[in-house]
Amino acid sequence: MPHSTRAKYEQTPAADDTTMFIFGAGGDLVKRLLIPSLYNLDRDRLISPKMRIVGIDLAEHDDESFRRHLKDFIADKAADNHSESREGSLDESHWRDFEKRLHYRQGDFTDGAIYRQIDEVIAASESDNALFYCATSSRFFSDIARQLGSAGLLEERNGRYRRLVVEKPFGHDLESARELNADLLEVMQEEQIYRIDHFLGKETVQNILVARFANVLFEPFWNNHYIDHIQITAAETVGVEERAAFYDKAGAMRDMVPNHLFQLLAMVAIEPPAAFGADSLRSEKSKVLGAIRPWMTEEAKRYSARGRYAKGTLGDRQVPGYLDEHGVDAESETETFVAMKVMVDNWRWVDVPFYLRTGKRMSARDTEIAICFKPAPYAQFRNTDVERMASNWLIIQIQPNEGMWFDFQAKRPGPELEMDTVKMGFAYKDFFDLPAVTGYETLIYDCLTGDQMLFQRADTIENGWRAVQPFLDAWSEQSEAGKPDIEAYAAGTDGPTGAHDLIQRDGRVWHKVGEATGPGVAPVPTQSKR
Repeated sequence: MPHSTRAKYEQTPAADDTTMFIFGAGGDLVKRLLIPSLYNLDRDRLISPKMRIVGIDLAEHDDESFRRHLKDFIADKAADNHSESREGSLDESHWRDFEKRLHYRQGDFTDGAIYRQIDEVIAASESDNALFYCATSSRFFSDIARQLGSAGLLEERNGRYRRLVVEKPFGHDLESARELNADLLEVMQEEQIYRIDHFLGKETVQNILVARFANVLFEPFWNNHYIDHIQITAAETVGVEERAAFYDKAGAMRDMVPNHLFQLLAMVAIEPPAAFGADSLRSEKSKVLGAIRPWMTEEAKRYSARGRYAKGTLGDRQVPGYLDEHGVDAESETETFVAMKVMVDNWRWVDVPFYLRTGKRMSARDTEIAICFKPAPYAQFRNTDVERMASNWLIIQIQPNEGMWFDFQAKRPGPELEMDTVKMGFAYKDFFDLPAVTGYETLIYDCLTGDQMLFQRADTIENGWRAVQPFLDAWSEQSEAGKPDIEAYAAGTDGPTGAHDLIQRDGRVWHKVGEATGPGVAPVPTQSKR
């Protein structure tokens, strides 16, 4: 029977009183994720009863219309069974209490007047603490930070805190990431900056650390002596949807790899930290990303593949191709799929390739880490019906069916020696009574309590961009030559053939998208005679 998580919430202390300011309060992120997350935290009594939430944007709202706008959206989502609240519907009684926290100020992020209003709001509050959340386009991050600094709103004294949260993408290449870091660090300390990546709020991602370091079974085998290669996949069935304005400038690489996929790579590949704390963990993650081998231009071309979805079938639906999506430039050279091979040049991972892929309009929604172990020696099975040894796989699925599964070999019943793959593992939903959450609850709570363990540091950000910069440069060179290497793949498939060629050149194959609990796919699939 699933274990209840209620005791956990009852024992967790509420965050200190603060005022949270959300820049870009009219955006989709706020109504779809941030406000539902704060609503959930409030229901679990994890935020102070006196905490206030102030939305800031250009849209014309007062407090009442802002509250009504948010409630209508969340209630509609609940009616469509896509609610972000715990019971799958909006609790009217609790919403009436929660919405008293919600306030609104109309203003331009680049205009000093709105920052004077912010100062007035804090002065009228019982607490001098403030959390500033940039739920805006990344082009506003520097302006907002400078304005906050100029207004004296980032100064910490007399025990008060002032913190800034920025969403990804944190820059669009190595140079812009360095510039943004420099802009932020000019007006505040690293300890005040929370670079958020919602992947790190998922229970399964955090459980990677627990699985590795709290179980003596794993760590002795977590190295190049036993692991053949590691695959990290983030597959989506959705298309560009309402994000065309952003996505057509970013593409799959910038949108997913330096943040989401590299965060998963770092969690899998880090050395055991000296302590389970922010400084130790983030230092080890930065070391891993800093150890990724920088490819030369021709290597970057060889070890990557790009694709763009064309029209196709998803389930029983016909869906358009990327270039036919609303808001997409018909001459776009943006990729919706990318696959790449990277090498981590340290003692633990030397000669172990990491294969990364991410794409839209693929055959299944699936975010997973697939760890392929080297096959056992074959010598003792000579002169039997076993032709070759298959690899063991450890699958860590982040979404949609969070859990871990391990493939191992067992003898098939019968008089002859034949082997089959057997699976053992667990799904979170079978063991824990998990509430329906957005994934932001843990991260927002950590922002309020000052725990930076799940947030990226400046050096980690720059190391991530440094690793992908050779690919960006190689693709830019191809575009300038009039030969962008972007291969079409039909919607509802597993990506372009170039991605399969990329891994097959090394004698390996991709783990099947969406089959974390299905048959494992090994480099040599045949185990015994049939």
